[in-house]
Amino acid sequence: MASYRTLEWRDNSLILLDQRVLPHQVRYLTLTRVEEVAEAIQNMTVRGAPAIGATAAYGMALAALQSRASSPQELRHNLEQAADLLKASRPTAVNLAWAVDRILNRIRISLSNDPEAMFRIILHEAHRIADEDIRTNRQIGLNALPLLPHKVTFIHHCNTGALATVDYGTALGIIRTAHEHGHDVFVYVDETRPRLQGARLTAWELQQLGIPFQIIVDGASGYVMRTRKVDAVVVGCDRVARNGDTANKIGTYNLAIAARAHGVPFYVAAPTSTIDLSLPNGDAIPIEERTEDEITMIEGCRIAPESASAYNPAFDVTPANYITAIITEAGIAYPPYDESLPSLVELAQQWRTSIAEQD
Repeated sequence: MASYRTLEWRDNSLILLDQRVLPHQVRYLTLTRVEEVAEAIQNMTVRGAPAIGATAAYGMALAALQSRASSPQELRHNLEQAADLLKASRPTAVNLAWAVDRILNRIRISLSNDPEAMFRIILHEAHRIADEDIRTNRQIGLNALPLLPHKVTFIHHCNTGALATVDYGTALGIIRTAHEHGHDVFVYVDETRPRLQGARLTAWELQQLGIPFQIIVDGASGYVMRTRKVDAVVVGCDRVARNGDTANKIGTYNLAIAARAHGVPFYVAAPTSTIDLSLPNGDAIPIEERTEDEITMIEGCRIAPESASAYNPAFDVTPANYITAIITEAGIAYPPYDESLPSLVELAQQWRTSIAEQD
């Protein structure tokens, strides 16, 4: 495991690694209220779909702790309010709603009317979500190994490592697994405008792991594919529709088009918790728009003319026909995705059920 943890529950508090100040400072924040958790998700103190989901689950535990409810019914009402607050903090990443709803469902089927017991149930479920994420990420990396040559050069977009998850990582976890299994690995890291998660976070993680890399500007990926040998593009995801259309950090769609033009396999690392079978295609995925100053400013310094406006969608949707395969913890999905994805989601649910029965 990494020497740093994105999130940790300690002494009835949620400890978060503040990703806004990396790589220059390693700072942890202690949160004790669900409102603080919602703000930390919204302002990207914590980011990455799996990490957001686990953070929200622990936020529900904090909501139970801080509730002044005098009855079980009132506590359940307070938890519903907390769920709405957390879900509204970032709408695109389906893991957030998935984790919160999982907590609510666990409470709904509970026969307990004791507030303390209800808190313990929530906390236990949050721990399960966090532990499952680590197992899931490691299995995604192992499942991807047969797709990769021994000497492998990747292009990676945004950040999908231990910082974006509870630990290990999804797409960066694939890179990490290849490195740990003796592959000769090199990574071109998209800087990932406008918040530079690639340059700030992925580069930092690769340094910690001892994996060779170079940072490139987002617009250089096509040229790099044409002039350097690139074996695979690996990206994460925030939501995958039933047909395989995938929402991920803005710039992913451009990268997929460039990969198709140059015959480079384009792989999506997707925990099944990010697969939303209720949505027929990517047109139904809500796309978060963030503030203009993320584009017009960098770390408080304005780079655009005063009063210049900006359009800042945080995500784009890559059509399924640009995706070579979707790698999950339950196996690898190939087109047609509306047939392969549901079967893998079902397999993953069986796996989770078997783990729960062992608890």
